[in-house]
Amino acid sequence: MTIVQEIDPLDDPRWAVFIERHPRATVFHSPAWLGALRDTYGYEPFVLTTTAQGPLDDGLVACRVRTWWAKRLVALPFSDHCDPLVSRDEDAEELYAALRRRMEEGQWRSAEARPLTMACGWPAAASYAIHALDLARPLDRIFAGFHASSTRRAIRRAEREALSYESGRSDALIATFFGLLRLTRRRHGVPPQPIAWFRALARRCADAFTVHVARKAGRAIAAIVTLRFARTLVYKYGGSDARHHALGGMPFLFWRVIQQAHADGLETLDLGRSNLDQPGLIAFKDHLGAEQRVLTYRAMPGMRAMPNAECRMMEAQRAPNLLARAARATLVRLPDPLFDLSGRLVYRHLG
Repeated sequence: MTIVQEIDPLDDPRWAVFIERHPRATVFHSPAWLGALRDTYGYEPFVLTTTAQGPLDDGLVACRVRTWWAKRLVALPFSDHCDPLVSRDEDAEELYAALRRRMEEGQWRSAEARPLTMACGWPAAASYAIHALDLARPLDRIFAGFHASSTRRAIRRAEREALSYESGRSDALIATFFGLLRLTRRRHGVPPQPIAWFRALARRCADAFTVHVARKAGRAIAAIVTLRFARTLVYKYGGSDARHHALGGMPFLFWRVIQQAHADGLETLDLGRSNLDQPGLIAFKDHLGAEQRVLTYRAMPGMRAMPNAECRMMEAQRAPNLLARAARATLVRLPDPLFDLSGRLVYRHLG
C-alpha cells in the first residue's frame, strides 16, 4: 500500500507551488480560499499526498468541519467542485481511500468529495448542473452565442437605460453587494453567508477577488462576485433587486465581465453549479451560451451529503410539512440584523 502523508496547505509552501503548475487546479485549491475558510468558519484544511519529500506529485485537499453539530471531512466546503490533483486515476483512488480511512479511524460522521473530472467510486450524494463558457473565441462570436431575446436584448436594454458599471474590492463595494445578496436570499427563504466571509475572501485573494456592480442613476440594482485563478474566472455569488430586473442588470454585468476577462486573455468563465430544480438559473446560464454538464457529489458512508448550507435549507423549505413552511415564513420576515445573524449561526455547521 502506498504511504499517504498529510501536510498543511497553509503552512507548507510546496502546495502553492504545486497548484500553480497543475492543470486541474482551481481557485478552490488555493491557499487563499483555504485561508478564508479557516478565518471565517474555523475549518482545518489539510492535504493528503503520496509525496514523502521534495516537490509534490499529487494532493487531495479537504477540511475538517468540526462543530458541536457537525463532524465531517469535506473536500471541499463551500466549493462548487474540487478534484484531487493527480496524474493517474490510481493515485486518486489511493487518496480517496486514505480520506475514507481517516473518516473511519477518527469516527467522523462522513467524508464528502466534490470531484469535477476525476472518478470517485463512493456512492452518489447529489447531482447538479454546472456551466462553463469558452472565452477563447472572438467576442463577436461569444455575443452571438447569447440567447437573442433573454440575453442580447436585455443587454441592449441595459445600455439604453444607461446602466453604469463599477468593479473593485473595497469594503464599500462588498457592503453594496451584500445588501443585494440579502435581498436575493430573502426572496429564496435562505439567509446570506456572513459578510465576514466576503471580507476574508477579499483579504486573502487580493486582486483575484472582484465585486462587480450595475447601477441605475446611482442606485445599485445587481452585483456579482468573481474569483480569478490561472486562466479561469469563476462566478461565485450574485444578488439583485427584483424591482429592477426588467432593466437587464444581470445580463449587462455578465457581458461586462466577459469583455474584461476576454481582454485579459482568460480562457474559461466557470459559471458554477445550479440545483437541478432551479430551472430559471439553469436557463440564464444556458442563455449565455455556456456548456452544461452534470456534476455529482460523492459521500462515505452512503448517507445523503448536502453540498452546502443553501442546499440544506432549500431542502427544508421544500419539505411538505407545516413546520418547515412556518420556519421559512418566520425567517424571511426577520429584520436585517437577525436575518444576517441566522446566516452567521448556521453556515459554520453546514459547510
